[in-house]
Order: sequence, then structure tokens, then C-alpha cells
Amino acid sequence: MLLKSKFKLATAIGIMLSMLSLLVHLFLANYSAGGITKYSMHMDDALPFGSRPWPRRLWGPLSTLDHLHPFSKSREPYAAPTKNNGFIYAKIYGGFEKIQSSICDLVAVARLLNATLVIPEIQATTRAKGISPKFKSFSYLYDEEHFITALSNDVAIVHGLPKDLKEARKKFKFSTVSPRNSATPEYYITEVLPRLVKSKVIGIIVNGGKCLQSVLPASLEEFQRLRCRVAFHALKFRPQIRALGSQITGRLRASGRPYLAYHPGLLRDTLAFHGCAELFQDIHTELIQYRRNQMIKRGTVKEQLAVDSVSRKVGGSCPLMPEEVGLLLQALGYPPTTTIFLAGSETFGGQRMLIPLRAMYANLVDRTSLCSQRELSDLVGPEGLLASDMSHPPPPKSEKKLIEEWKRVGPRPRPLPPPPARPFYAHEKEGWYGWIGENDTEPDPSPIEFRRQAHRLLWDALDYLVSVEADAFFPGFHNDGSGWPDYSSLIMGHRLYQTPSGITYRPDRKVVAALFENVSDHRYHPPRNWTIAAREHLNKSANVEGFISSAMLSKPVSFLSHPLSECSCRTTKSAAVQPVKDSHGRLLFGGEEECPDWMARSLATVSTKNNEPQNEDYEGELPEDDSSPDKQQESDRSDTNKSSEQDEEMDPDD
Repeated sequence: MLLKSKFKLATAIGIMLSMLSLLVHLFLANYSAGGITKYSMHMDDALPFGSRPWPRRLWGPLSTLDHLHPFSKSREPYAAPTKNNGFIYAKIYGGFEKIQSSICDLVAVARLLNATLVIPEIQATTRAKGISPKFKSFSYLYDEEHFITALSNDVAIVHGLPKDLKEARKKFKFSTVSPRNSATPEYYITEVLPRLVKSKVIGIIVNGGKCLQSVLPASLEEFQRLRCRVAFHALKFRPQIRALGSQITGRLRASGRPYLAYHPGLLRDTLAFHGCAELFQDIHTELIQYRRNQMIKRGTVKEQLAVDSVSRKVGGSCPLMPEEVGLLLQALGYPPTTTIFLAGSETFGGQRMLIPLRAMYANLVDRTSLCSQRELSDLVGPEGLLASDMSHPPPPKSEKKLIEEWKRVGPRPRPLPPPPARPFYAHEKEGWYGWIGENDTEPDPSPIEFRRQAHRLLWDALDYLVSVEADAFFPGFHNDGSGWPDYSSLIMGHRLYQTPSGITYRPDRKVVAALFENVSDHRYHPPRNWTIAAREHLNKSANVEGFISSAMLSKPVSFLSHPLSECSCRTTKSAAVQPVKDSHGRLLFGGEEECPDWMARSLATVSTKNNEPQNEDYEGELPEDDSSPDKQQESDRSDTNKSSEQDEEMDPDD
């Protein structure tokens, strides 16, 4: 009897200890879990605000660039044109980055020709049926009134053609031109201007996002500053987009810590143009190859359909995969609790491509996780209903008709009728689901697809605002060599103009591909020398050396990707910087003019108010190459006592 009671007591004690252990494990799991839900982040793993300064190496500002400041005002007498040669109306095709670049070029062309510019038409919105009637074409993205007012001293801009000219346009009485990519100013002076003077109205159709060459002669330097005034001051998004963008930025910084913006650059058109199909699997490879075949037929791609994607990747012609970006951020020293904002309206391959990055950084968020569905739908506005693309069931038959069909059939007994066909659901009719398994030809875009294209402009504009305001930015694919403006480069150029000393990485994909080639078998446990090499390359890419090498590739394609030195000035107390020029003798860095006195005084006042100490190092930083073994052992022992919020050190003996 005594033995049984002891056994029961031991069992009860074991059960109680098990429950206690389970509760402890649940508490620890809840305490250490990090992530962002709608509107807020888990605060358990957030760094307490004010407990220590942000590491300058990860979040800036860069001391080598803090002497630069945005200054796009004209340097010479720049009166508004008095003579008007006529009206220019324009149609812009393409995505957000092409629209943004084309509008800046059109304003410069209108100034060059002394013409009145009619508000450009964004075809991605005019083709969409049933979108909100509150917004018309240009106003779907931008604030029209602010655009006209901000450029009133530069170019005359009107909402539309006069009534008589509008009727004549409907009857195709005015000629249109479709300038080639990067047309020269001489083209507009010699070919477009005479036709404009003769007919008083001319249309310009912009397809590639660049109707004026990026680098203009020195005599037209004021036109470059005009581009900056258009892109960074006049082209303001409509108030609803700006308000929601500010809310997203506030929610990202609600925990009191900075955030990093990341644009993957995984777009179907871009991947098809560069031949990166083999980097994907299954159906996505077929979709990329199908689009590449279309580009070959149109003459956009001059190469063969089948190319070696691995060699393209090694050559830097394919984007960095999200998994590789996560490993690079780890090498830089960003802790696992870092907040990363995913920018861009399209990530080809879907959420599956982001799984490795999300496993490394749980606080990977986008607009859908920071905004409610109501907020996003309010941004879109009220829209009309579209006819469904789904096949409708046959109309019901009357009883009399059913009896007649029954009598007309053959002798009895008859076989059982076949089972009804499997119904098609809505998600099976969207995108490539509805055709890739049945047809070899992609159907024309449906009305709902045109509407989604218009929505993508809104999402790109929203993410553009959040990325420009980010504390750090990492591009997955910039300077892609296609000759078109790309989304990441526009963000990087805006950040370079607005906050030159901010952290903006510009990785050389060739160098990064070579780095990953050396650790292809143990990516997640690289040796210490690999981590140091990756960190050195990325830190250089964020500094002067990086943006100069990037500017040599990006500025000839898009001036807005590198608006220095035309649209910036330097403070008088800054150290002397050696001017850097490209192969054609054009200035890239170091030749900026001094900021005017009124601007220097205001900058000095702001700098004294915000002069907070910054920590140059990071507690989880890797040791330098010249560190001694004794110091190395001490640092390894101290690493075991550091907070789990810091990045883990790699064993030097690996």
C-alpha cells in the first residue's frame, strides 16, 4: 500500500514538472518570437529606443558624403519663355519607372521647343476599364495642380488642348512622332520643331521611358536641373498616396528602430530579356521563355531563345536572389530582428522565392502586412464591376423540351450520362493559370488584367515613397544593362539627391556571384574570410567608390539615377574632394558648387540641433584582418555573453 502511494506521488510530481516545463517553453517562445503583424511589430525583440545609438556602419550617415546637399535651382538667369511655338500632347506607355522618367524628359523637351505641354496621358490607366472616375490618367498617380504650379516659371502646362484643337485631334489632323530611345536635342530642333511650328500641335508617343538622351551637352546643364526639379519637386503623388506612404513609414518606425528597404527586381520582362529562365523551376521557366520568344519576334531581343542562365548569372546579368540578399545582409552584420520592407508591385515566382529570406529575417514585410484592405481599397477608389470571364452555365430547359429530348433518344436501356464537368474556379482563370496548361499561346490581356496593371502603378508609387525614406536600401537588380530606366535605380537616384549620406548599397553582381561561387557548398556557414570580403565589398559599394562605379553605368541610361553633380551643392567647410570624371570627361563627383550662404546657415542650424553621437562600430562586427590571435580568442569568448539580438560570429577555423 505504501509503495503504491509513493508511486502515485512520484507520478503526480512528474506531471506537475512537465506542465511547468511546458509553460516555461511557451513563455520563452512567446518572448523570443519576432515578426510584424498588421499595424504593429512584436515589441519583445525590438531594440529599446534610446538605449544605445544606431551603428553608423549599418544605418549611416556616411561621413564621406555628408557635405553634399540637394540644390536644383537654376544657377543662371532663367526666365520663363515668352514665345510659344504650339502645343505638345503625349502618350506614355510602360510601368512606373518609365512613366516617371518620361515625364521629366517631356518637360525638358517642351522647354527646349518653347512649347506648351498638355498634361501627359498615362496609357496604363486610360486602357483600364472601370477604374475610379475620381482620377483621370495623370491624376491617377500625381497631383496635377501642384505639377502645373511648381513648373510655372519653367514651362507652360495646361490640362488639355483648347476645344477647337481637341476636335481636330479626334479627326487625326495633327501628326505624331515616336522618338527613338535617347533621342538627341538636335533631333527635336531639326525634325520636331518645324512640324510643331507649322501645325501648332504635335503628339509624342513614348514607349521606352526615354524620349531624350540622359547626358546632355554642357550648354544644356540647366535642362538637367530642370529634370531634377520635375522628378524630385514637381512630381508629387496625389495626397492619398502620400498620406498612406507616411503612415506606412510611421508604422515601420513605431518600434523606435530603423528599417531597410529591399527591391528584388524579379520581373518577368526583365528576366526574359536577360535570359535568366533556368534560375527558376517548373512553370516559371516556361513563362519566362515564352515572354523571351515574344521579345525575339518583336525585335527587342537580338539573341537566341536558349541561353546559359548560369553564365549570365556569373556575368552579373541576372538579379540577386532573395536568399543571396539575406546572406549578404547577415555578412554585413544586420541582426535577425532587422525590419525589411519589400518594395515593388511584382515579385516573379511569388512568396516561394521569399521563403529563405523570411527564414533569416522574420520581420520581412510589405504594404499588405502594414495596411488594412480598407486602406488599400480607399487608395484605389470606387471602381465599376467588370463582366466575369468565367463561362456561364447553359440556360435551364423547360419540362416540355426535356420530354421531347427524352423521346428522341435511342432505344432503352440507355447508358448513364457522363458526369458533369469539373467547375472552374475564379483563381484558375486569373493570370497564367487559365492558359498555360491548355494552350501554347498567351491570350490578350483581359479587362481585369488591365485594371491590375493600373493598380500596380499605385503600389509602385507607394513603395517608392517608403523606399526613399528608408534608413538603408538594398537593390536586387539595378544597372541591368537593358537601356531602360529601372525601378531600383530611380529610388537610388532620389536617395542620392535627397540624402546623399544615407546608406544605399550598390553591389556589383559579378563580384557577388564570384563570392557565392567560392562557398557554393556551405553558403550558410561561410568561413570568416568570406564574410570579411563580402562586407568590405558592400561597404565600399555604399560609399564614394561604389556610387562612382555605379554612376558610370547608370548615368548614361538614366540621368535621374545619378543627378550629381548638376543638382547638388557642397558646404564651404567640407574637405577638398578630388573631382572624378567618366571616360568622356563628364563630371561624376567632386565638382559641386558651394551652397549659397542662406542655405549653409540653415544647414548649420539643423546640424547643431541633430548632432547626436553615432556608434561607428557594431557589437557583432567581425574583427579586422590584422587582429592578433590573442585578441581573437578574447573576442570569441566575449561573443558568448552578447545579446542574441546581435549577428552570430563565424568560427575562424571553419
